[in-house]
Amino acid sequence: MKAKRIALILGIVVVVGGLLGAGALWLRLRAGAQGARGPAAAPELVFEVKKGATGKALGAELHAQGLIESPLYWRVYLREHPGFSPKAGKHALSPRMTIPEIGKALEAAPISEDEPFVMIEGWRLRDTDEALAAKGWIKPGAYLAAAKDVKRFKAPFPLPARGLEGYLYPETYRVSLEGGFKPEALIERQLGTFVERFYQPHNDELKKTGRSLDEIVIMASMLEREEPVPKQRMTVAGILWKRIDKGFALGVDATSRYELADWNNRTEFLKKLRDKSDPYNTRERVGLPPSPIGAPTVDSLTAAMRPEKNEFLYYLHDSNKVLHPSRNAAEHEALRDKYNVH
Repeated sequence: MKAKRIALILGIVVVVGGLLGAGALWLRLRAGAQGARGPAAAPELVFEVKKGATGKALGAELHAQGLIESPLYWRVYLREHPGFSPKAGKHALSPRMTIPEIGKALEAAPISEDEPFVMIEGWRLRDTDEALAAKGWIKPGAYLAAAKDVKRFKAPFPLPARGLEGYLYPETYRVSLEGGFKPEALIERQLGTFVERFYQPHNDELKKTGRSLDEIVIMASMLEREEPVPKQRMTVAGILWKRIDKGFALGVDATSRYELADWNNRTEFLKKLRDKSDPYNTRERVGLPPSPIGAPTVDSLTAAMRPEKNEFLYYLHDSNKVLHPSRNAAEHEALRDKYNVH
């Protein structure tokens, strides 16, 4: 009897060992077997590893979410990978992944918790403020106030005392909301991006233009709004700089929209065009407006530095946004009649 009992125990050990060995072999060799039970494009799932979670405890959770067929297979994987160390946080997994692939993914860096914020080209400080407030990240006016508190920020050039309009580069930024959104942190990154993308690589060229950095930024902000086609902005820049040098009013209507609560409010815009006291009315006032009218891109900034030498003094866009420059007032008026631009 004793001999039979020993034989039975040895038999069980052999069977279990064989199963585990077969399981380990299956884990190593299989490819897509798990995915065969689902659609060819099974969606990704976000699986969260809690802080302090053990590898063994994850098996039941992975099974409950349909990511593995059985916790037994997961235990076999852990047996083969005694050093398994999952990272706390969220991970993108798919039911079509093999268990080794899932294990590797869980040991990799988790998905970033940062949120994307898209700052559109040409946006004013107030537009960015409204977008941040709409997300619930700030109270209305908080970003605007921070951007006007110039003394708290540093740059390799003197910052305008009026505020940072035009100097905060339009881009998609990933921001952390942990501990609360801080507008000053975003502004520092936007200002740093302006320095990195434009000021540092173009500083030597900028010095040769004979224009100040602020003049270039103001001109670029108008080009961003005035000319939708980047390759044509040097043509428009050539016309506008020529008008400034000759003492002509710029006639850039976009400047009269700058102080509107709603940029596209046509009724208020037409009132602004008739307001001769408005410092941003470039139909009535000669020279550049008092500040940039939005955030320009590198395309507009470089165009402002590299104005095209041409024979034109006027320009307009037709209903298809096609640019039509002209040499004198008579040609300009003829084009206005031709394209019904009044």
